[in-house]
Amino acid sequence: MNSFLDSLWEKIATGLIALGNGFDAVVTLFHFLGPVAIIFLLAILTVLITKGLNRIIITKRYVQLEKEFKHWYHIRREAMACGDLEKGKAMAKNIDQAKLNKAYYDYFFESLLLGLARSAMPILLMVVYINEYFRPERLTALFGRNYIFKFNSSSDEPVLMGVVFWYIISLLIVYLTWFIIKKCYRRLKKNDPLAIDPTSEKA
Repeated sequence: MNSFLDSLWEKIATGLIALGNGFDAVVTLFHFLGPVAIIFLLAILTVLITKGLNRIIITKRYVQLEKEFKHWYHIRREAMACGDLEKGKAMAKNIDQAKLNKAYYDYFFESLLLGLARSAMPILLMVVYINEYFRPERLTALFGRNYIFKFNSSSDEPVLMGVVFWYIISLLIVYLTWFIIKKCYRRLKKNDPLAIDPTSEKA
């Protein structure tokens, strides 16, 4: 058993090394852009990967838990809408204790695990890659400096921005831009005068 696990781990490690070397070869093609642009492009790639995984990785358990949570949440709202306020509160409390609380926690933890797989892991792996590929000595050898940005400060020593910090900032910029574009697109689509409501057409 131990020999099998050792052999399996060696194959996984070999595969990861080969994958990393292949990715290095692709990144090398963009060296002419400089480290700032390369890391920003890697941030864009990370966001695209996480968005893609959000569409692909959806477990049956997650769908079922989401359906169950929404079902009991809807029933709770109907109970609170009861004409008798005190009776509605009592019914809602019973629903919380009997079903809704458990449904919520199961749904929350399943969402958390999926979030780790779909978003946290790709970002963490990219951070590890960037930290290794653009380590200071290699950054100096490739681009002639061991930092991304340099800022003057009141002290004698300038403030240097490293690769990981710039990657995190790039991620925030890309995610924010994605959110703004998506919101603007929905607003334009909603206000599009050419949009035809099929329910308004007469047969």
